[in-house]
Amino acid sequence: MSTPSASLKGPSNTKAFIACAFLGFTSGLPLFILYNLLAAWLKSGGVDLKAIGLFALVGFPYTWKFLWSPFLDRYPFPFLGRRRGWMLVTQIITMAAVMAMGFFNPVTEIWIVVGLAAVVAFFSASQDIVVDAYRREWLTDAQLGSGTAVFVNAYKLSTLVPGSLSLILSDFMPWSTVFLITGGFISIGVLTTLMLPEPTLRGKPPQTLRAAVIEPFKEFITRRGWRYAFTILAFIFLYKLGDSMATALATPFYMDLGFTRTQIGLVAKNAGLWASLGGGLLGAYWLQRMTIARGLWIFGVLQAIAILGFAILAKVGLSPWILAWVIGFEAFAVGLGTAAFTAYIAQTTDPRYTATQFALFTSLAAVPRTFINAMTGYIVEALGWFNFFILCFALALPGMLLLLKIAPWNHTAESERT
Repeated sequence: MSTPSASLKGPSNTKAFIACAFLGFTSGLPLFILYNLLAAWLKSGGVDLKAIGLFALVGFPYTWKFLWSPFLDRYPFPFLGRRRGWMLVTQIITMAAVMAMGFFNPVTEIWIVVGLAAVVAFFSASQDIVVDAYRREWLTDAQLGSGTAVFVNAYKLSTLVPGSLSLILSDFMPWSTVFLITGGFISIGVLTTLMLPEPTLRGKPPQTLRAAVIEPFKEFITRRGWRYAFTILAFIFLYKLGDSMATALATPFYMDLGFTRTQIGLVAKNAGLWASLGGGLLGAYWLQRMTIARGLWIFGVLQAIAILGFAILAKVGLSPWILAWVIGFEAFAVGLGTAAFTAYIAQTTDPRYTATQFALFTSLAAVPRTFINAMTGYIVEALGWFNFFILCFALALPGMLLLLKIAPWNHTAESERT
C-alpha cells in the first residue's frame, strides 16, 4: 500500500532546524529530570539503589501514550490549533510539576514525590505525542532526516541541565531552588510554541473514534502484512535496549565510584556538551548524504561500542579522564544512533495518522527504559557493575541483527512505502 508523502512545501531549513532544536530540548528535559536529577536527589537523600531503580516505573506514560494519542488527534484544543494548543498546555503543566517537586522530602514524603513525578511523566509523554506529530507534519521529506537529527541531539543535549548544571547547583543551593531553576528551562518550549505556525492539515482530523483509533493500526498492519509489522515492532523495542539499560543508573554508578555531584556535573558539561553538539552537527550532515538505513547501521555500531566504555570505567574506578571519555563518547555515539532511529520511526509513519502511529512506535521504544530499567538495581546487585555493562552490550546486538530484515544497507524510504 502506498503511503502519502509529506508536503513538498515547508519552512526554510534555518527556521526548521532552530525550531527542532528548541522543541527537542524541551521534550528531552523532563525525561532527564526524571532519570538523572531525580536519581541523584534520591541517592543524596539516602534512598537505596533498588528503590531508585524501581522509580523508573513512574515513566509508564511513555510506554502507554499511544492509548491517548488518538484523543489528541481527534479533539483540537480551543486555541492555537490542534498541535500548538496541546503543546502549550502540556509544557506549562510539566513545568509547574517539576518546580513543585523540590519542596518535598524524598524520604518522608516519597508518595508526593512519586505523584509529581507521574504528573511530569504523563504530560511530558503527551507533549512528545504532539511534538512528534508536529515535526512530521511541518517538515518536508527532504528536511525530515536532518531535522530529526537536530531534534534528537537537542533532546540529548538537554541532559546537561539536570545532569550537569543542576547537580553542580545542588552542592551550593537547596534542592527546592535547584528544581525551580531546572523547571524554568521548560519555558523555552513555551515561547517556541507561541512563535511557531500551526502545520497545514493533511486531510481532515479524524471524525469518529474508529477513524482515530482503529484506522492508524489497521493501516500499519495491512501495509506489508502482520509478519513484517511484528518485525518492525521488535526492532523498535530492541534497538535501544542495551544503551537504555546501561545509562539507567549512570549517575548513581558515578557516585558509587566516588565522584562528587560537582565532578559529575563539570565533566558532563565539558565532555558531554561538545560531544553532543558534534554528534548533532555530524548526524544532520550525514543523514542528508546517506540513507536512514545506513545511518542505523553505522550509528548503531558506535552506540553499542559506547556501552563498553562504562565497563572500562567500572574496572578503572575513580578517574576523571576516563569518566570524561565515557560520557563524551556515549553522548556522541548514542546521539547519532538515536537520530537515525527516530528518523526511521518518522519515515515509517503514515502522515495521515502521524500522532497515533508515532506514539505507538515511541511507546514501544520506551518499554525498556521504564519496565526493564526498573530491574537494573537488582541486576547490578547480583552481577556487579562490570558484568552488568557487558550484559548491556550483549543486549544491543539483537536489534542490530534485525536491520538485515527491516533496513538492509541499500534500503530507501521508497522501498519502505511500497
